[in-house]
Amino acid sequence: MIFIMYLIFQLVFQSVNKMAEATFKQDLPPKGGYAPINFKRIPARRVLNAPIIYGALFGSMAIGHYIYLRGKARYTKDRIEWRSSELALEPLMLAERDREFLKQCRRNRDAETELMKDVEGWEVGTWYGHKVYKTLGDKWIDPDINDFYGHCSPRQITIYKNHAQHLRSE
Repeated sequence: MIFIMYLIFQLVFQSVNKMAEATFKQDLPPKGGYAPINFKRIPARRVLNAPIIYGALFGSMAIGHYIYLRGKARYTKDRIEWRSSELALEPLMLAERDREFLKQCRRNRDAETELMKDVEGWEVGTWYGHKVYKTLGDKWIDPDINDFYGHCSPRQITIYKNHAQHLRSE
């Protein structure tokens, strides 16, 4: 055991002696000196300059204006076509509206006939024998709104009024 401690002591002492015997070497610059330090600002390479920027601006504006005019022309064309179809279909829709109106007047008369068949002296289209409408020859007079919608619910009346107003062209 003492021998092992002696060997360890010898190894440590020899390494310390070697470090102490070593000479100090100063770190010096290389012969001729160091290269100069570049501390000036290095500007970035210019990719976009004024002519390129303005050219892109006006080019994109010209393309946008072309696309706008093309879209406006298409919108105008579609609007003309839509209005033409509305004008072409309007007489047909008005005729169908008037036809449905007359059919409803007929249904109302038939319902009145069925409802009042047991009442003596009741004549359809009159109020106990007195004419409700004053007619002038063959001229049609629209029935009163309450007579026309007499057999409908308030909801159906509202729906029909809105629909008839939508189809009105006058």
